[in-house]
Amino acid sequence: MAQPITFTDRTAVLATMHHKEKVIAPLMAEGLGVRVVVPPKLDTDSFGTFTRDIPRQGTQLEAAKAKAEQALRLTGETMAIASEGMFFPHPGFPYIACNRELVLLIDQQYDLEIAGYAVSTTTNYSHDVVSDVDAALAFASKVGFPEHGLIVMPEGAIADSSRIIKGIVTEDHLLEATRETLAKFGKAHLETDMRAMYNPTRMAVIQQATQDLIKKLQQRCPQCEWPGFDVADRRKGLPCAWCSSPTELTLAITYLCKRCSLNQEQFFPNGQKNADPEHCSYCNP
Repeated sequence: MAQPITFTDRTAVLATMHHKEKVIAPLMAEGLGVRVVVPPKLDTDSFGTFTRDIPRQGTQLEAAKAKAEQALRLTGETMAIASEGMFFPHPGFPYIACNRELVLLIDQQYDLEIAGYAVSTTTNYSHDVVSDVDAALAFASKVGFPEHGLIVMPEGAIADSSRIIKGIVTEDHLLEATRETLAKFGKAHLETDMRAMYNPTRMAVIQQATQDLIKKLQQRCPQCEWPGFDVADRRKGLPCAWCSSPTELTLAITYLCKRCSLNQEQFFPNGQKNADPEHCSYCNP
């Protein structure tokens, strides 16, 4: 058996300029004994911005990996953490916004790459176009301002970052930015500032994704003790409690070790051996 991996008393550089260490660092210290530090002079906005003036290159995971690798190059450390968020319409209810957060750990000492995830419909993600300051104040009141920051810009001006006013957290600043934009362009585009330090609702989802990452790192393969012994597949077919027909609910999950390829199947992972008939296409067509 290989020597067990330990994270205790090691340092991880966190690729952020948006204060994500406030939620990530305490959890990593408590859960794994890892000391988290933020490297200076790391511009994570260069990998993409929520205001779209700098497009994100690649997928959510690829963007997080690029940030983590840059942090490793800048510091010479062997462990890095990076977070990346995205917002999208709920697949079943398109009018509801979803926030998906990813927190990635790369450990060069052990050639390890594991990501934690969290998805939430609790978000203030929103935008509006206004023609006067009263409409701007009305929008602000709906999205949790001033605890949540705002952004003001002209319509269609995302390519010109000099016209984007970010980090608005006071009414005076909001009124000033809105009046300035209205005077120059006639209308103002307002949106929620989704950067973590200006959005406590999003920060809470980053915290959940960090907890998922720690859980995966603590889940060791029973054969080789490698971290990240995680769910690789879900099999539908939990039988209906009335007619025993297979439903869309999960019957079994398969855990996989990425190092030694051990597979373990677990039936009834939710502790239920039968599905409520409401989920049955025969009993509840």
